[in-house]
Amino acid sequence: MPCRVVGCRDCCCGSPEVTGADHAARTARLRAQVPVRVSACLDVCEHADVIVVLPSAEGRAAGARPVWLGLVNDPDATEDIAAWARAGGPGVAPSPDVLDLYVITPPRRRTAP
Repeated sequence: MPCRVVGCRDCCCGSPEVTGADHAARTARLRAQVPVRVSACLDVCEHADVIVVLPSAEGRAAGARPVWLGLVNDPDATEDIAAWARAGGPGVAPSPDVLDLYVITPPRRRTAP
């Protein structure tokens, strides 16, 4: 199974609340390059738009976990994500350094204050 991308497109992500972002074009651009699944709310609305890069079977075998990216509102970030996923994604190909700026903690891994 290849590396896949999940894009949140529910209450905040994909809404007019994120001004200047063309959500449909971003999703279409990703879909043209890598397998994409559109998800309901991923429960990290404060980081809209959220994209999760899922490792391939090879990446999982290497110990990779899904990489959560938030505030992905820049078309260049979309291109970086697509290029990384095409190259193999987590556990297979190194992430472009710029994507480190977008990494967020998934909700289930957060610790209570």
